[in-house]
Amino acid sequence: MGMLATACGCLLFVSGVTAAEAVSVEKGSFRYRPLGDQRDIPACYRLDARIVDYELKLKFEMPANEVTVYKLTFPSAVESPCRENNTVHAEYYRPAGKGSSPAVIVLDITAGDGAVSRAIATHLAQHKIAALFVHMAYNGPRRPPGSNLRLLSPDMEQTTAAVRQTVLDLRLATAWLESRADVDGKRLGIIGTSMGSFVAALTAESEPKLGRVAVLLGGGGFVQAWYDRPDADWFRFVYELLGGTREKMIAAIAPVDPITYSANLKERKVLQIAAKRDELVPPCMAEALWNASGKQKLVWYDCTHYGAVAHIVSALDKVVEHFQAEER
Repeated sequence: MGMLATACGCLLFVSGVTAAEAVSVEKGSFRYRPLGDQRDIPACYRLDARIVDYELKLKFEMPANEVTVYKLTFPSAVESPCRENNTVHAEYYRPAGKGSSPAVIVLDITAGDGAVSRAIATHLAQHKIAALFVHMAYNGPRRPPGSNLRLLSPDMEQTTAAVRQTVLDLRLATAWLESRADVDGKRLGIIGTSMGSFVAALTAESEPKLGRVAVLLGGGGFVQAWYDRPDADWFRFVYELLGGTREKMIAAIAPVDPITYSANLKERKVLQIAAKRDELVPPCMAEALWNASGKQKLVWYDCTHYGAVAHIVSALDKVVEHFQAEER
């Protein structure tokens, strides 16, 4: 996604960003209440009711875009061994004007530098859709200085814990959006790109308040797509030499694979955007999630994963249309 990040960075540069001093800090609390008994929510992603303190402060204004950006922080739903990771950091892109608007949580790519998500959030806010760019576990300011900790790592236990923490934090972020007077709490959604798309799908499967979902360059069925590929021969040989099997791998990946809980997406409105020649997320993964989530809207572009940058304008138009729709 390097080219996409560069292009999105340029989009922000030309959009008329003007730095502004923070003139006030809003401190308050919001209440998280799960919807229903959570019986249909995966056990690892269930969350009890609670009251959460938050802090919101002005970050900068974009007069040319009629968007104001705020910095939001609140305590994580999970206490990890890493102090920095236990505060959720987010950026709230608020469109100008009175009244309430739909709102969308935005998740980043693997690199996690925020360029792609900030561009998407800006574009949404320009079209009167509030956007909340949330840093996932161990990304951005949630990573200790000088650390190599990441959301994804070769340590499956660490990865599973980080994904779980992120999903639970995003459930809290949903409640924060729901509490805002400038947000229509009945029109909430989530979007993710590349790695963020997998976490977005998992979160939507676990949070019924997120009625609309956009999955950009993502899918489901990691093991089914990758286990027998020739470029996985060396890994498969070593893994099986140590006693691993395809079935064991599927079981280990299941908690972080959107395909596992994809039936819940049939209750949401889902837009998928996929690349026909994707070398990182094979097209069969997009098709698998599409089939398992009710065969909703799937848009194909004839490009590679990185080549998707050439279609960003068209893709964002479809994303805006998806989140502007009023019916659930």
